[in-house]
Amino acid sequence: MLHDRSPISEPEARTVLDADDVRRIALSFPKTVEKERWNHPTFDVAGKMFLTIPDDQTSFAVRCPKHDREELIAAEPHKFWVPPHEASSSWVRARLSAVEDIDELYDILLDSWRQAAPPDLIEE
Repeated sequence: MLHDRSPISEPEARTVLDADDVRRIALSFPKTVEKERWNHPTFDVAGKMFLTIPDDQTSFAVRCPKHDREELIAAEPHKFWVPPHEASSSWVRARLSAVEDIDELYDILLDSWRQAAPPDLIEE
């Protein structure tokens, strides 16, 4: 069973997380594989994508049900947004510079991973 808090400890607090942090956490989840799509890294579990890191690597996109997405964006518009070309999808983007710390990043990525992972994998 995956925990709701990051098992990945940071030796020192950092003010800005980066794409390497996103990659490291994503690959720590069971059965996660990295694939290149659209000329940038994406991450899958059991054949379903749960994370992308766009070209500029200052943000990332995760799964988010549309009904939760509007509330999330309204609560933290400096952190979360949806580009116009992704408006019809069930994804949201997050600015790495606005993520509070490694634990929050872990929680966001884990939530997206759980949405894509098969139930039997989540229960492990």
